[in-house]
Formats: sequence, structure tokens, C-alpha cells
Amino acid sequence: MSELMGVSHISLSVKDRDASVRWYTEVLGFKEFATMDEERWLRTVCLHDSLAIVGFTQHLDVREDDFDHRRVGIDHVAFAVPSRAALDAWARRFEQFGVTYSSVVESPFGAVLSFRDPDGIALELFAME
Repeated sequence: MSELMGVSHISLSVKDRDASVRWYTEVLGFKEFATMDEERWLRTVCLHDSLAIVGFTQHLDVREDDFDHRRVGIDHVAFAVPSRAALDAWARRFEQFGVTYSSVVESPFGAVLSFRDPDGIALELFAME
């Protein structure tokens, strides 16, 4: 069996591609990399200095259901941060942008800060300890 090298990218279906790209670049620091619009969808891929790659696809026949982590599919996306102190710095940044977030929760294997993007997709910042 061939080995896995890690996660290549995450692709999210969103209601408004441009709004999502703007939020992820302004709040989380991603940078636009490529836009590939087609007849059935609008798609932009963004990169982060951490090497995380996230694609945003606005299907032109989108259903207007809100994200719900209890449906079969993705539960949440977690981005790694280097330390517990980094979570506190992110919380301060979220306050500047008006992002609603949880308090930092400690677990046996790390600390997590939970929040949601403009479509309500559940996101986390995770500091492994």
C-alpha cells in the first residue's frame, strides 16, 4: 500500500464564494491562489502560510440549508496552532472581527477554540499538548 503524505486540501461548499473568501483571508489570513469558475459553480482556492489549502465552491444550484454538524458528512475542520497562548491571541483577533467563539476547552491531548465561518461551518483551532 502506498503511504499517505498528509491532507492535500479541504473543499467547502458555501452560499457566497466571494463572502467566504473575503472572511477566510481577512480573519484567518488565507491568500487567494486560483479562481476556476464554470457553468455550474464558482470556485476559489486559497492558501495559508501554514500550507493549509482550502477551496470554496458556490454551487449555482445550491440548497439553502444551513450547515449542521449532525448531518452525515463533515463535522468540523480543525487548524493546528503552536500553543495554548496562540489560542488566546486568536481569541483577541476574533473579537476584533466580531467572530463568535467558544472559550478555550482543555482536553487530555490539547486545547481547542471553536468558532464558525459565515456559512455556519464548524471550525476549530487546536493546540496539541
